[in-house]
Amino acid sequence: MTELGRNLAILLVRELETFEREIGLFGDDESIWRTVSGCPNSTANSALHVAGNLRYYVGAVLGRTGYVRDRDHEFGRRSGRRSDVQAELRAAIRDVAATLPALPDAVFAGDFPEPVNGQRLNTGRFLMHLCAHAAYHLGQADYVRRAVTEDGRSSGPVPLSALVADPAP
Repeated sequence: MTELGRNLAILLVRELETFEREIGLFGDDESIWRTVSGCPNSTANSALHVAGNLRYYVGAVLGRTGYVRDRDHEFGRRSGRRSDVQAELRAAIRDVAATLPALPDAVFAGDFPEPVNGQRLNTGRFLMHLCAHAAYHLGQADYVRRAVTEDGRSSGPVPLSALVADPAP
């Protein structure tokens, strides 16, 4: 188990678990798809986007899971059950927790196996970017949920206790 892979997995799993709690704080399946003025994405779309992003880049590219991403569907979907969105987040958790800690240090030091938006990137640096990307969308999702539901409760987005234990696949 590599230290960097373990740490990245812990951070990403924490973000994904918080997304799952965000979805659970909605009162029904329909409201997860609502947007607010100035924010084009619903909480569900942001969750599907982060899950699809991680399932592809971590699961399929690095872990060879065979996952096929449909980015247009992540942003274009407008209905569905909360449990289905949460299932996608749990699948991403499994991919992240199984893949990242098992990668050798040499993978993190080298180039990511495929170009990202036409750019060749260092794998470790790109995975740190994915952590920041997940946190960015989680923050958006939290504010959209609060506005849609008019409920100011927190989903507990950054619990330090989550940094203590290793993620379980």
